[in-house]
Amino acid sequence: MAGEKTAGSVRLRHQEAWTGILFILPILLGYLLFLFGPIVYAFAMSFTNWSLLKELEFAGLDNYVRALAKDPVFWDTIGNTLYFTAGLVPLNMVLALALALLLKRKIRGIGLFRTAIFTPVVVSLVVWSIVWKFIFSTDGGLVNLIIRTFGGTEIPWLFSQTWTMPTVILVSALKNVGMNMVIFLAALHDVPKDYYEASRIDGASPWQTFRKITLPLIAPAVFMTAILTIIGSLKVFGQIYVMTEGGPGTSTYVMVYYIYKQAFRSYEFGYASALAFILFAVILILTLVQWNLRKRWVHYEQ
Repeated sequence: MAGEKTAGSVRLRHQEAWTGILFILPILLGYLLFLFGPIVYAFAMSFTNWSLLKELEFAGLDNYVRALAKDPVFWDTIGNTLYFTAGLVPLNMVLALALALLLKRKIRGIGLFRTAIFTPVVVSLVVWSIVWKFIFSTDGGLVNLIIRTFGGTEIPWLFSQTWTMPTVILVSALKNVGMNMVIFLAALHDVPKDYYEASRIDGASPWQTFRKITLPLIAPAVFMTAILTIIGSLKVFGQIYVMTEGGPGTSTYVMVYYIYKQAFRSYEFGYASALAFILFAVILILTLVQWNLRKRWVHYEQ
C-alpha cells in the first residue's frame, strides 16, 4: 500500500512537471527562435566577412581587430556614445529626482502635473524627435524665434558640432524623465515620516535632511534607475536617426547608429555584428562595475 502511494505521488509530480513545461513551452520556443537563436547566429556572423555583395568567408578575429585598431570612426563613435551617456544620465536623474521631490506633495491638481510630465514617456520616439527637430530648426524654429525676439543671434542647433549633441541629450532627457520620476516618487513615499519628524526636532536643515535621510533611503531606486538609464543611453538610436543622421560629419555617430550604417547602408553584416558584441561587452562591463560599487553607497533597510 505504501509503495502504491509513493508511485502515485511520483506520477502526480511528473504530471505537474509536464503540465508546467507545456505552459511555458510557447514562450520558451519564442525565446529560442526569436532571441537566443539570432544572438548566437549574430555572434557566429561576427567572425565572417559576410555581406550582400560577396560570398560568406570566415574572417576569424579580423572584424574585432579592424574595429579596435584600424577604424578611426569606431573610436569617434565610442567617444560620442560615452559623451551622450555622460550628459544624459546626470541630467535625467537630477531632473527626475527634483520633479519627484516637488510632486510628492499632496496638493490639489498635482495628478495633472504628474500626468503631463509622464506623458512624453508613452509618446512615440519618432514623433517626439520630429517635433523637437522642428523646434530646434535653424530657420523658423521656435527656439531661434525666441532668441531673435530678444535680439540674440540664431544658433544652428542641429548643424553645429558644438551644439548638436547637447541638443539631442536635452531632447532625450525630457523624453524619458517621467519614468525615473515615477520610480523616485514611489521610493520617496516609502520613506518613513518619523525620520523627517525627528530631523525637524533636531533642527536639521532641508539639505541635511535630504543628504542624511532621503538620499540614503532611496538609494536602491537611484541605483536601479542609474543602471537602466545608462544601458538605455548606450543603446540610443531613434533620436539620432531622426534628428541628425549622425551629423554634422560624424559628431553624433553613436554605437547603434554606426552598427545600423555598417549593416544596412554598407551591407557589412559581419563587421556590424562584431560592433554589436563590442557594445554588449561595454554595457556588461559598466553594469558589473556599478553592481560591485553598489555596496559602498546603496542602503537597504533590514
